[in-house]
Amino acid sequence: MAWVAAGSVMVSDWHRSPESREYFSKILHKKKRRKFGLLEAPVMPPHLKADIVRYKVFLSGKSGVGKTTLAARLAGLDMPNIHYETTGMETCAVFWPVKLRESGRILFFHFHLWDCGENATRRFDHMLPSCKEHADAILFLFSFTDRGSFEDLSSQMSRITEPSDRLVRLVVGTKFDLFMHTDVTERDITRFQEVLGVPVFRVGGDVSGGFGEIAPLLNALAENLWHQDCMHTSTSVPTVPSNSGHIGPEIIV
Repeated sequence: MAWVAAGSVMVSDWHRSPESREYFSKILHKKKRRKFGLLEAPVMPPHLKADIVRYKVFLSGKSGVGKTTLAARLAGLDMPNIHYETTGMETCAVFWPVKLRESGRILFFHFHLWDCGENATRRFDHMLPSCKEHADAILFLFSFTDRGSFEDLSSQMSRITEPSDRLVRLVVGTKFDLFMHTDVTERDITRFQEVLGVPVFRVGGDVSGGFGEIAPLLNALAENLWHQDCMHTSTSVPTVPSNSGHIGPEIIV
């Protein structure tokens, strides 16, 4: 699918505006992110109405690139201090409010993140199909400190997805804060984006200062998923098919 320019569908940096504060307060507790179970949702007062749209997002990448850490960053969970191989599947929920540019409508995106260890997908044939089943987006990860993980991206993307798949595809480079040890240059990133037409996002470092690091990735994910649904249904309000992996929209009350 064609990449959507940032801010063309949703208001850029809305999370920084005073209008958004009351919405974002519903995913915070004592200035830290709330942890939501898979069946939980932010509780909104009657005067603040928003629609929930749910999407399944699969995190793909070589062992050690930081899939589990990225999921923890996006969900506001404690990040592991040491690397360990994910032995099976792990899932978590991420809520992210946005404002549509044209209608001014507020949406709460519920991203259901699926993380699966590389060795598990190789040992058990059902793992990868389960992660891909009803997925709406795939985040392909590489590490800036592991050039092999970057060079593997093209084959990984062709191995996991088909051209006919209706999926949002984004690439995330982890450990960007370790720029002194980087094995991947800006020239490499620019060429990759030009050749494959897939944007690359950078994460790494301290996230205690707020949403600044994760906002561009979550906004891009939300914007492209919403646009994909709009294009699929040819309407400004996507009608979710009954066999889809996500449910929406539904009113938060």
